[in-house]
Amino acid sequence: MNTAGFGRILAMIVKELWAVLRDPRARITLIAPPLLQLILFSAAATLEVKNITVGVYNRDGGAASAEFINQLAGSPDVQRLIPLHSAQDVSAAIDDQRVIAVVEFDEGFSRAVAARHTATVQAIFDGRRSNAAQIVSSYFERIAAATGAALRPAARPAGEVIITNWFNPNLDYLWFIMPSLVVTISSLSALSVTVQSVARERELGTFDQLMVSPLRLHEILIGKMTPPLLIGLFNGTLYLIVIPLIYGVPMTGAVGSFYFALIFCQLAIIGIGMFVSALSQTQQQGFLGMFLVTVPMTLLSGFASPVANMPWWLQIVAQANPQMHFMIISEGLFLKAMPFADVLANTWPLIVIAAVTLTAATLQFRSRVE
Repeated sequence: MNTAGFGRILAMIVKELWAVLRDPRARITLIAPPLLQLILFSAAATLEVKNITVGVYNRDGGAASAEFINQLAGSPDVQRLIPLHSAQDVSAAIDDQRVIAVVEFDEGFSRAVAARHTATVQAIFDGRRSNAAQIVSSYFERIAAATGAALRPAARPAGEVIITNWFNPNLDYLWFIMPSLVVTISSLSALSVTVQSVARERELGTFDQLMVSPLRLHEILIGKMTPPLLIGLFNGTLYLIVIPLIYGVPMTGAVGSFYFALIFCQLAIIGIGMFVSALSQTQQQGFLGMFLVTVPMTLLSGFASPVANMPWWLQIVAQANPQMHFMIISEGLFLKAMPFADVLANTWPLIVIAAVTLTAATLQFRSRVE
């Protein structure tokens, strides 16, 4: 590329950056919403069940049931215990969703514990919240084990199970959600800027002026794609700083590997955004097209549910989603120090996707010009 060509590309990049940054409100939306989304999603997008209300139907009244109830009340996940006095109260509490679960002790619970016989606690869950009920059930199992140890300290267990959690020792859900948010939000910000690029030119009436300028087609495309890439890298850098410092999620892998994968993921996203923008006649159409693309990409990325749990044909479709591949890389680099060989193994699909989407966007743009 000669000096004149480089100068034209640089001028195009400056023009596009100025178009994005000259509006004070646009400058704010490039920084404030990604940070706000990070804060909101980190608090809301969680599968943890906390501050639960549990009903207690105690027909025993002995020391063992009292110990179990004390252990239950002391759990950091339990906000309130509601005493229930009849089977009708149990049904009403579940039906009215005042409690997510009810713990019921029969009359002989404490006697069975004192006689070192098997004692049974009945737990009734609200099946309308199946995922939360399963998690609360695991809470009850831990509490039952702790109560049994407290009531029978001299008893030696027949076997002991020691559980070690790799990569997330305390099972803190933020450690899983934050690396995923890096992928989702940075992709969304780059996509939103790209989608408006060509549509904005058409709506403002400057697209024809751009076509009669001395700029070549590839110079126009490079100039329009560089600002979204820079904005995506800026947001990625911002998250790379904020997540370890504020949320305490460690970045255990190489930062260079993160940027290597981030660049190709952003290029793939930008190709999709440019294709949508070239199809759109107005910015409103661009926004609608962006939402049409964003929702399937997020659902197929593995953010909400593992891709392995999806039907086989949907797993094949998900392979074309750049967010899915970068999600693996982001979580691997943040939590388990993924080596570069593994990063590269998950980056080459991004390179292929970027080549396909950028080529499709170029062909679509060329057809609009002609």
